[in-house]
Amino acid sequence: MDLEHFMHQALAVAQTARRRSSPNPWVGCVVATVDGRVFEGATEPPGQRHAERVAMDAAAAAGASLEGATLFSTLEPCSHQGRTSACADAIVAAGIRHVVVAVGDPDPRVAGRGLDRLRAAGLEVTTGVLENDAAQQLRPYLHHRRTGRPFVVLKMASTLDGRIAASDGTSQWITGPAALEAAHELRADSDAILVGAGTVRTDDPSLTTRLVDGPSPRRIVLGHAPDGAKVHPCTQWDGPLPELLDMLGNEGVLQLMVEGGARVAASFHQAGLVDRYVFFLAPALMGGGITSWPGLHTPTIDALWRGRTVSVRTVGDDIEVVLEPARSNA
Repeated sequence: MDLEHFMHQALAVAQTARRRSSPNPWVGCVVATVDGRVFEGATEPPGQRHAERVAMDAAAAAGASLEGATLFSTLEPCSHQGRTSACADAIVAAGIRHVVVAVGDPDPRVAGRGLDRLRAAGLEVTTGVLENDAAQQLRPYLHHRRTGRPFVVLKMASTLDGRIAASDGTSQWITGPAALEAAHELRADSDAILVGAGTVRTDDPSLTTRLVDGPSPRRIVLGHAPDGAKVHPCTQWDGPLPELLDMLGNEGVLQLMVEGGARVAASFHQAGLVDRYVFFLAPALMGGGITSWPGLHTPTIDALWRGRTVSVRTVGDDIEVVLEPARSNA
């Protein structure tokens, strides 16, 4: 049996749950029966079925036997009673004989217990199949479970010379419609979005997801949002940024998108709180205008901040560059 083939299928199924499962992980599952039939499932919204149960229920609905079957899951099956019963117990009860898992679950309620439960019941367990692919797909969830904080994505649109607005404060339309749509994809993938009160006063953004199919994130404003601003209802915050991340993590926010403005972005960057940078660069030069990193000063080359390039692609006429801090392993 080609384990990677079925795990690739499970990863593809998992992606369909990306915007509906939070704060639970978006997991994909494939069950291959001994007679060659294949069934799949993805995590449903909170309080509903996990991916393993969806796949097993699909097999049962088709009248397929799971005795001796192989189950592929992108994440370790849970072993605890939450809003649903433990998937590991259901897998054992179904008669499945082999479980293939991409990545372990660092959630303290699981953390190897799901695999131990399966092995204790005599099932064959294989781990680490396409582990890197699954870890990247589940990156915000894994980061949250390991640190207690949301995965922070800082998005910035600028000219090639690092200007995010003209001298008169105008910032809209630096990048084109394709980049704007990509930014809305980020919104749909995020549980919360954050801007500074200055951005609210200047641009009066709604911060909703409009150009793509997906939910709108919870809205956070650093400072005070004027009454009547489109961003309401929102959470307003005046305290330290690390405490904000702790609060959001406790409230189940897996991914936080930091959208602006420049001082807010610089504050997150200088505090070392950004896990991923997404830059949309327009093929344009401004010369003057508002810089993207006010107050950032590097006295020597040795002190230069350097990241790791994750990806580079063209988005319409613009370029998307994704960076991560070199230290980031979460």
